[in-house]
Amino acid sequence: MEVLAPAKVNLGLSVLGRRSDGYHELHTLFAALAVTDRLWIEAAPEGISLEVRGASLPSTQDNLVYRAAAAYLEAAGRPGGVRAVLEKRLPLASGLGGGSSNAAATLKALARLYPADLDLFALARQLGADVPFFLLGGLAEGRGIGERLTPLPFQAIHLVLVNPGLAVSSAEAYRGLTPAMWQPELDLPGILEALRAGAEPPYWNTLERPVFGLHPYLEQLKLELYRIGLRGVLLSGSGATLFGLAEDEDQARFLAQRLREKYPGFWIVATQTVS
Repeated sequence: MEVLAPAKVNLGLSVLGRRSDGYHELHTLFAALAVTDRLWIEAAPEGISLEVRGASLPSTQDNLVYRAAAAYLEAAGRPGGVRAVLEKRLPLASGLGGGSSNAAATLKALARLYPADLDLFALARQLGADVPFFLLGGLAEGRGIGERLTPLPFQAIHLVLVNPGLAVSSAEAYRGLTPAMWQPELDLPGILEALRAGAEPPYWNTLERPVFGLHPYLEQLKLELYRIGLRGVLLSGSGATLFGLAEDEDQARFLAQRLREKYPGFWIVATQTVS
């Protein structure tokens, strides 16, 4: 079977503080997007075989597709094996959740291939903080480390994504945080109302400060996206992808094309939220 693994953006990400377990307490608004990686999966007599196309990634236990397949098959009592081909179309280490989405897509595919009475969300939480969201999809409030989710009514939002080719690891971004940078909870009702009204959302991303400190060019690029006509420009996750909101599909496509002409080596996509 063929499964699409959508990207996500964080329509606001606030780091509230540091937890006793070493992780950070977050408040965020996740949104799944129409731009995706692609995964093909089929049954095999035994074992796990993974081929990766479009990116230099491991095809062993270091890959989240492999780990998700291993976790599901073990929990299901080893009903068989799997052959998988992952086509990477999202940039790596970009704040778009590609690896987590690949893992969730694998769990969903295997649940159809080898049905079993399993708690997919429990398996997802073992694989990564963002993986549960990709099982849910749509629009959702995230708390904790992002795994405590509240689904929200779908909103059609048009965006332009811009990645300059930088790879920023989450560990690198969080290492630069200090208690002085912690922020309060997001104004979720205010953000949702602004998104409905086409206004500038009252959101922020706490990780922008440490990431911009490491990569000052990203802050300059954010200002450029505002100048070209996008609104609500923000770093997604730990970056290095920036996104900006457009009025509609036509404006998103037009501005994305203008940006491609100015930055021909960048990964630039006009996309929208999906339910």
